[in-house]
Amino acid sequence: MFVHTPLHPVPQTERITAIDALRGVALLGILILNIQFFAMPGAAYFNPTAYGDLGGANWWIWYLGHVLADQKFMTIFSMLFGAGIVLMTSAHERRGQGSAAIHYRRMGWLILFGLLHAHLLWAGDILYFYGMCGLVAWFFRRWRPFGLLIVGVLVISVASGIAALEAWSVQFWDEAAKQGMNENFNPSPAAAQVEIDAYQGSWTSQMFVRVPGALFFETIVFATWGAWRAGGLMLVGMALFKWGTFCAAHPRAVYVSMFAVGSAVGIPLAIYGVHRNATEDWDGIYLFFTGSQFNFWGSLFTSMAWVGAVMLLWQSGFGRTLLKPFTAVGQMALTNYLMQTVICTTIFYGHGFGQFGEFDRLQQLMVVLAVWAAELIWSPLWLSRFRFGPFEWLWRSLTYLKLQPMLR
Repeated sequence: MFVHTPLHPVPQTERITAIDALRGVALLGILILNIQFFAMPGAAYFNPTAYGDLGGANWWIWYLGHVLADQKFMTIFSMLFGAGIVLMTSAHERRGQGSAAIHYRRMGWLILFGLLHAHLLWAGDILYFYGMCGLVAWFFRRWRPFGLLIVGVLVISVASGIAALEAWSVQFWDEAAKQGMNENFNPSPAAAQVEIDAYQGSWTSQMFVRVPGALFFETIVFATWGAWRAGGLMLVGMALFKWGTFCAAHPRAVYVSMFAVGSAVGIPLAIYGVHRNATEDWDGIYLFFTGSQFNFWGSLFTSMAWVGAVMLLWQSGFGRTLLKPFTAVGQMALTNYLMQTVICTTIFYGHGFGQFGEFDRLQQLMVVLAVWAAELIWSPLWLSRFRFGPFEWLWRSLTYLKLQPMLR
């Protein structure tokens, strides 16, 4: 006889705070890269010579951000998203509840949040990617860790294979196509000014740049890169979660090894990638298809170094105290991610202060530090009064079709 068991959210007592701390570090770290999309023409993210001053501190800010942060924190966040799928679904299934309906409602709302975020505010949204990949990742939740790891790495490799195939195909392109590709990453002053004028303009004028950018990101970039990278990393994250890696469950020697090996492999790969791109004079075709692969793979190792460092901190009393505000940021990751967009678009876009294209990289870093300080302060204060961040509460309420208790 079928017995209906009411569905309820995973209790706060079942949270793993080490994961929240790691998620908080990753969320704040992502802004180091995203600030470039918020503040400058998009080509400058991939090619630092495409726009703005690169003298002195500006070069080192880009260089260190690329080597230590670019794709590293997105990697961690993607893996933790996969871990979260296992954590949530297994908690429901242990209570005899099915997890499919809850999971797919949860992903459906996340996809909608991502679409609204991308088309109304900022084309660089990543929530859509996570929601779409999460639709498939659910089927792997019960796999054994080793199988998840192998399949995850193979899925990630597809994106690299597509890039290699595209690089091979360039020999068949006509000159106009090659020139157009290079101009995407080395825009003329006039082309850069078109993007600057749009984002310094009204909210409606921004739509003529933002909507095509969002659609390109949600289709071409998702199909050739995002689905494979984010989806594969979710499976890797499921494996690492099942092994206890994100829960600070391993001996310190394991995390020391992760930090040492990850740094020794990942950082030199990213550095060599910068060298190769500079040697090719930041050629757009080489940069996008071949030169990007050094950091694509290097970032996987460097992200493991970051995980090892955070888990080592978590295992010490002082480190855990230091990470406490990051834990609050991680518990409110969706809210803080969207608040970064609200703050930065208000500073840089025309419906706010209209500073798009005006801040050099040093000034952008000052904005990043200010946003970090704000989120590290406000997140613990908010959670001292409320159970969830505002958007976490909304997401849970929509997922469970019931208003969730908010006050503590």
